[in-house]
Amino acid sequence: MSNPFTADAIEAIKRHMNDDHAEDGLIIVRGLGGRPEAQTALTSDVDAEAITFTIDGGERVRVPWGETLTERPQVRKAVVRLYREACEKLGIPARGEH
Repeated sequence: MSNPFTADAIEAIKRHMNDDHAEDGLIIVRGLGGRPEAQTALTSDVDAEAITFTIDGGERVRVPWGETLTERPQVRKAVVRLYREACEKLGIPARGEH
């Protein structure tokens, strides 16, 4: 499937995640990305199937959305859901709405 998000949309999502929600990305990587030891996680890509993080300066970790996204507004809801699932898996309290 081709990526439903434009290059500009992907850059905006990455910038927002890395500037405002870097800690949330790290929680997602630790809880759902199979890298509980990760120290840093930067959003490096977004497509219809997954969000990709670059952790600890090199390794790329894809975390599937669990559904196919077709529109940009779906990304926010999907990230919040992944964050909450990761918090639950890690046994830490999730913050309120992002």
